[in-house]
Amino acid sequence: MKYAHFLIRQERLRHNWSQEGLCSGICTVSYLSKIEQDKAEPSDEIVQLLLERLGVHWHSDADGLDSSRIDEAYELLFSYDKDGLQKMVQQPDWKLYLQSPWGLDAQLLERLCAYPYEPLDSSLEVCMDLRQLALQWVLKGTPKQALQLYPCAWLYLETGIAQYAKGNFPQAISLSQQANQLAAQEGFVRIMLMARMLMGNCYSNGMDFTSMEMHYHVAQRLAQALGDTDSLEDITYNRAATQIELGQYKAAYKTLSQMEPNIQTLHKLAICQEKLGDTAGALATLDKAEAMPQVLPHHISKKRLRVVRLRLTEPDYLHSEAYGDALLDCFQSCRTHLSIGYANFELPWVLEWYEAHRQYKEAYALLQDFPAFGKKP
Repeated sequence: MKYAHFLIRQERLRHNWSQEGLCSGICTVSYLSKIEQDKAEPSDEIVQLLLERLGVHWHSDADGLDSSRIDEAYELLFSYDKDGLQKMVQQPDWKLYLQSPWGLDAQLLERLCAYPYEPLDSSLEVCMDLRQLALQWVLKGTPKQALQLYPCAWLYLETGIAQYAKGNFPQAISLSQQANQLAAQEGFVRIMLMARMLMGNCYSNGMDFTSMEMHYHVAQRLAQALGDTDSLEDITYNRAATQIELGQYKAAYKTLSQMEPNIQTLHKLAICQEKLGDTAGALATLDKAEAMPQVLPHHISKKRLRVVRLRLTEPDYLHSEAYGDALLDCFQSCRTHLSIGYANFELPWVLEWYEAHRQYKEAYALLQDFPAFGKKP
């Protein structure tokens, strides 16, 4: 069903108007009935008159709109140019597209720029083509179903990201490989970059650091070719986090101290200083971190900093109730609200706590949820 025809019927019912009351002076009742059943092809003028009577300011090609703008937005989406798409939907004229023949596309694309995702009303799905319905499924948080409707490099990557967040690393790697292959065929270099980074993250969490480094190395080349400094920083940060997991604190400290400080890098830097015995330096780093803008939801950034601070300031932190409460709350928040890599990073300290308190059943259960941790060299 065409979006305009659906909208006419929806708005008429919402106003509790009869068909006769709506179409008087515009068209016949029988013709309006056909429009609402999607059995007629009314002119743009009739559509506009009906919708304007219902209080909807409808826009069409007569207002200078055309499908090329929507095509450009889809190109930005499928090439993984999030910043470009965000800028486009923030342009004043984009609002005109929301109430136009391209309204469904405009609304779906706009919602894909906001997080957390929020789908359109399910009643609109009768108007959607396969591509639009695939985006709706992504907004619903079910990219696997979307992929079945509209397989493309972007959707393989989105589905891979969703699987990574759940800790399904083998599936995430497989999907990322397919995203990378399709992106190479379609010419979407940024998706190739993101797929390589995702594979590197998966192998890092799976404790396969050789494979991690292989994919990060390729991702670094792609990021340099694109001039993508944000991705280059992410790769550097992820490498440093991995060095911490491997106990290479001096190497991680050297890497992190050369990076632009933010709450995430300073958190890791403080841990390096803690492990290297520089308590005063670690506390000073935490002070700087706490003054930085928060980047994680549910105050998780501050929770992570507090856990480190308590280890530094509680002489016997493994027998401190405050430390145990803070640690377990932080760990659970990471598991609930973030991708699994965050909880995986905090896991050694949780296991340390359980071991100190002889909570071996709890530790065993965690190792079943994080099987890759047992492979750590």
